[in-house]
Amino acid sequence: MLINLTTQLQQATHELKNKFLESTPPEDARDSEFFQKVKSETDPLFKLAERWEEEALAAVKERKILVHPQQVEATRENFELILLHSYYIDVKEKRFMEIVQAIDYVCDQVRHSSF
Repeated sequence: MLINLTTQLQQATHELKNKFLESTPPEDARDSEFFQKVKSETDPLFKLAERWEEEALAAVKERKILVHPQQVEATRENFELILLHSYYIDVKEKRFMEIVQAIDYVCDQVRHSSF
């Protein structure tokens, strides 16, 4: 289950990266229609990140993966950051890519260290 969620999280990360690279900042980020669109499109991804964190923390506790709990929590936070930044385009590309790289690193660690 955790490996599947990790793969989904990593795929979503790369889709958000592409969205970030191909998008332009919204005309009016305070527009309620834009907000509703973002909310409806991001809700499933926020839930994915939450489920992944729960599964990963349980695996850490049971010593099934060799990752620190802080890395798991930071990965969820980082995923939520890029999720929002990919819609609002309000961070420099270099910083966005650093966050993506951090997510990939932890996801790879989870995948390669699971027993």
